[in-house]
Amino acid sequence: MTDSTPKRAVVLASGGMDSATAAYVADEEGYDCYLLHTSYGQETEGKEYDCARRLADEVDAADFLHVETGHLAAVGGSSLTDDEMDVADADLESEEVPTSYVPFRNANLLSMAVSYAETNDCGAVFIGAHSEDFSGYPDCRPAFFDAFQQVVDTGTRDDTDIDLRAPFVEWSKTDIAERGTELGVPYEHTWSCYRAEAPACGTCDACAFRLQAFQNLGVRDPIEYEQRPEYAE
Repeated sequence: MTDSTPKRAVVLASGGMDSATAAYVADEEGYDCYLLHTSYGQETEGKEYDCARRLADEVDAADFLHVETGHLAAVGGSSLTDDEMDVADADLESEEVPTSYVPFRNANLLSMAVSYAETNDCGAVFIGAHSEDFSGYPDCRPAFFDAFQQVVDTGTRDDTDIDLRAPFVEWSKTDIAERGTELGVPYEHTWSCYRAEAPACGTCDACAFRLQAFQNLGVRDPIEYEQRPEYAE
């Protein structure tokens, strides 16, 4: 890219609060945002798509790409995509890899994002992974993103320069919610629940971490829940 070319970035937009906050960070940094949303057979894919599409409008995205992939569901191995596996209730103290882990999902998503970025002369790819993810999801670890940056540098054209950005990788969910609140992220149009499209269950891991973040801040989460347990630290 030349100096006169606008800054462009692909943002992996799941429909959740972390990726929405990442999009607002990219926008604040002056990037024209190209949002990539993937449906891969997850239980709440319709709701997640609606939220990602709304986010594209909120940040005035330069482009919105929706890709449907069936291979992660076909491979299985996750309660998010396999009807034979139940989504477990939240256990915020567990250090085990949860059943909601989709094997090597982030590598799959980032590969598509890098293809999208290289095609559109984007200088960065943003992903909203954070520290509470990598306590359970191996493909959210800082070392994974460092290694994937090497893959990007090695596997793209010599004149391509794409910076893999995981701005929250050392942050807690509470940190993200605090930053997003400062940026005015419309969290009422994001979705985290693994089980249901409306209302959110309030008891799966994703709901628990989200509710805990807002409760830690003393701010009411604006989406509807079937249950609102107290998770504040």
